[in-house]
Amino acid sequence: MILLTKGGEELVDPPGRDLLVSSQHTFAELATAIDRAFARWDLSHSHEFRLLDDRRIVMEDADELEEADAGRHLNEKAYTLSSAGLRDGDTFVYVFDFGDQWEHGCTVMRVDVDAVQEWGAVGREIVPIFGWGTIPDQYARSSPDDD
Repeated sequence: MILLTKGGEELVDPPGRDLLVSSQHTFAELATAIDRAFARWDLSHSHEFRLLDDRRIVMEDADELEEADAGRHLNEKAYTLSSAGLRDGDTFVYVFDFGDQWEHGCTVMRVDVDAVQEWGAVGREIVPIFGWGTIPDQYARSSPDDD
């Protein structure tokens, strides 16, 4: 996945991370893995996944949702990557923090990955296996002394 934008502005030389994900992992687990891979520490913000067919996979308690939308959105804790029907080459978006709009472009690279061959073991959690680029600080701090 690639961190595309923050606050609607495209990032120059966007950072990216490759994750080893099972089709049985939930979208909630994927959100946690993405936030870890992008060094987020303040996890009090809402997030959602937006699939290309206009389905939205949301937090169970996302208060930003309109009541009319509640029936059209899927709970991230109950919905797995397999149940979303994602295949090789499919893309979707992960948005963290609806105020700052950290938008990640996600692509399913392969669905038939052998975890032992790729990583050396079968893990229960999602595993980051490759990364590039500099991750911007969640609150644009440039030193430990910044508020």
